[in-house]
Amino acid sequence: MISTLLIIVYILIGIFIVVRLLLNGIRPTKTLAWLLAIFTIPVGGIFLYLMLGRNRRKNKLFQLKHTPKVTAYIQRALTHYAPISKHEYLEHQKLISLITKNSYFAPSSGNKLKLLKNGEATFTAIFEALKKAKHFIHLEYYIFEEGELTQELFDLFYQKIQEGVKIRIIYDGVGSMSLSKKYIQKLQEIGVETNRFLPIRFGKFISSINYRNHRKIIIIDDQIAFTGGINVSDKYVKGDPNLGMWHDMHLQIEGPVVHSLQTIFSMDWYLITEKEDILDTAYFSAHHQPGNSTVQIVHSGPDSDYSSAQQLFFSMINEAKDYVYITNPYIIPGESILESLKVAALSGIDVRLLLSKKSDSKIVKWCVRSYFEGLLHAGVKIYLFPEGFLHSKTIVADDTVSSVGTSNLDIRSFEQNYEVNAVVYDDSFAVALRNDFLNDSQQSIQLNYDTFVKRPWHHKIKEGIAKVFSPVL
Repeated sequence: MISTLLIIVYILIGIFIVVRLLLNGIRPTKTLAWLLAIFTIPVGGIFLYLMLGRNRRKNKLFQLKHTPKVTAYIQRALTHYAPISKHEYLEHQKLISLITKNSYFAPSSGNKLKLLKNGEATFTAIFEALKKAKHFIHLEYYIFEEGELTQELFDLFYQKIQEGVKIRIIYDGVGSMSLSKKYIQKLQEIGVETNRFLPIRFGKFISSINYRNHRKIIIIDDQIAFTGGINVSDKYVKGDPNLGMWHDMHLQIEGPVVHSLQTIFSMDWYLITEKEDILDTAYFSAHHQPGNSTVQIVHSGPDSDYSSAQQLFFSMINEAKDYVYITNPYIIPGESILESLKVAALSGIDVRLLLSKKSDSKIVKWCVRSYFEGLLHAGVKIYLFPEGFLHSKTIVADDTVSSVGTSNLDIRSFEQNYEVNAVVYDDSFAVALRNDFLNDSQQSIQLNYDTFVKRPWHHKIKEGIAKVFSPVL
């Protein structure tokens, strides 16, 4: 009797989930996959769906509370720009309009940029800027990992707190899981405000485990900011025992567009704390225009209306007329990006992908490689960087437009993570990024289609198995 009742309850729950899948309007193949999981994996199928399958963008489970004060804050943020003329960057008007609509940030001129390659250059620049802070320091990181860097940060924070500088830190509840309570307590004792983004708690485990804050942002006095792929971890300066040195790209920004990153930090802080003091206009300041670069910030997450990061890559690939070069460690592109890469290559565009030969995850490694044969056959050039672990996330096209940010070219970054990218409309910057790509490519191993198709059959089996898990990697 009890077992019959449990079966009926399970079937009713399954039917309820089926209705939700149909109402959410997700792809038929994805709907079918979840139906099979729910009705073939007893109990576990439902739990997997609740953790991984729900459409956060549709359900708005992490929607910001747009109080009048929040709305007014965003409107103020949008006025702190150095606007560009409608006649500028005509070749990128579609991209500019797309980002403005899906991320609400307009492009801003008058910015000064500095490309920072790898950990030593990045942290040298970051510490130099932190030492000059006079009013506030805001940090937001996916991985904040204890070591020599965090100790150096603590010592600097202690000094800055004594000088009256306000310091806030957001760290992800999963990416920074190894961060000890002792270190956090030390920060709090000296006056640093810290908050975990979606911490793993029993009551919210199912609803939050799969949705992470993958952003890396530092804002100092609303005058200088940093973003890119580099986390706070010693592996960027000392290397990793298994993978060697982590190679990555970061960006230093000065100028009006710093307001965009400050706004993103403020919204994230408000989302997890509901403290409105972060919305104070004192965190915005008048900007001079220290450079000539035009920059536009793209942010995306499960609470946004559109998959902004995916639309950015899709648009840049489709608008390329001569070439598009992408550096990314996790290329699990999904149907639309995969097709856009193939169409571009088949159309005569020089499409190149640069990835790390090594991987920090075996299942991700084989899943990424499962796409190589189709891409190579379409004419996409693929290079494997052999030294250490290449973690950069950049894209550059036609010597005119480029992006440096946190987004991977995978479904997780497109649908489940909170991400941020800086899109740069600057020919000289694009050329510098293109030259860096070509230099790294020369040090890499270029794959050959005829050779790759002859790879061992057990490699193909591993790729096929790993590809099944692509929606959740």
